[in-house]
Amino acid sequence: MGSEHMLINIGPQHPATHGVLRLVCELDGETVVKVIPHIGYLHSSFEKLGEYRTWNQIVPLTDRMDYLAPLIYNCAYAMAVEKLMGIEVTERCKVVRVICMEMDRIFSHLLWLGTTAIDVGAFTPFLYCFQQREKIYKLHEALTGARITTSATRIGGMMADLPEGWTDGLRDFLQHFPTTLDEVDRLLTNNAIHLGRTQDVGVISADDAVNYGFSGPNLRASGVTYDIRKDKPYYDYETYDFEVPVGTHGDCYDRYLVRFEEMRQSVRILHQALERLPGGPINVEDPRISLPSKTDCMNDMESMIHHFKLIMEGIKAPPGDCYFAVEGSKGELGMYLASDGGSKPVRWRIRPPSFVNLSVIPKLAEGHLVSDLIMINASLDIVLGEIDR
Repeated sequence: MGSEHMLINIGPQHPATHGVLRLVCELDGETVVKVIPHIGYLHSSFEKLGEYRTWNQIVPLTDRMDYLAPLIYNCAYAMAVEKLMGIEVTERCKVVRVICMEMDRIFSHLLWLGTTAIDVGAFTPFLYCFQQREKIYKLHEALTGARITTSATRIGGMMADLPEGWTDGLRDFLQHFPTTLDEVDRLLTNNAIHLGRTQDVGVISADDAVNYGFSGPNLRASGVTYDIRKDKPYYDYETYDFEVPVGTHGDCYDRYLVRFEEMRQSVRILHQALERLPGGPINVEDPRISLPSKTDCMNDMESMIHHFKLIMEGIKAPPGDCYFAVEGSKGELGMYLASDGGSKPVRWRIRPPSFVNLSVIPKLAEGHLVSDLIMINASLDIVLGEIDR
């Protein structure tokens, strides 16, 4: 370290780090010379805990990682296990999961938008965003009984079907939400202060973004048109009419624009999903994973034994391994599972997008002011729960 340089800590208890993140900064005056991120303050050992839980018991662990988009994690894990077991969920379940994932994409982006606005001194957009997030909280609660720790999925389906009137609540949200987006758009997008804090700050080229392993909005902001929903579609995403927003410059402003437009596209997808929501069962009727009805258990000994074994021993996945990825709110969310044929995984590995996003901060922050470092960190949209998993 140079004789005129100074070391400062930002975090781990600092509102601008958006979690328990410690940034050790070497400064020359107010200019950042070097940044070293320190993680681990929220380490929870989720992957190891998963090796001691049955396949369905792991579901509650998943929404503790990205608690800003819990339903996406719930669905991604269930889809990975179903791929390992060769299970095809019902058409109704597919559409319901699409609804859950797109709703939580908006949920996550709203928190990012509101807190990032606070970082540049704009308080009003924060209030607008959290007002809308509260509506999604209520939809979470009506669907799962919980606001954040949703635990909504089960292997082969959902914990329960959509409650009566739930889709009406979602339609009401979709009717009014675009108006709020327009209000925030008018407040921020062409605001001189916001432009000064975000344009040409934290620029990363398309090549560097790919080399660092970027995905999701951060990758698309650098001009790379890659979205798993389009390029490796699942749950019939290829049949939904929506656009993939892409930036050109790869700076904080482009990352803002991409996420902002993604919320509008999620609204489009949700409208289409509600229109095509079919009837029928929400869960598959597969004896490997499905509990027999209470009536059958009371009248048939084999059904009672089957029920007992599924509850006490859990689902058994065939030997093998698999990797499955979805387009999460922060990028590619991947799940790797390895099974020895038992009721618990021998290895569960998560590919969290935030871990990759955080790794580029030292490169992006070098040469910028300390105030720009705060904006760069915010623009990458990290959540420490999935980093420290």
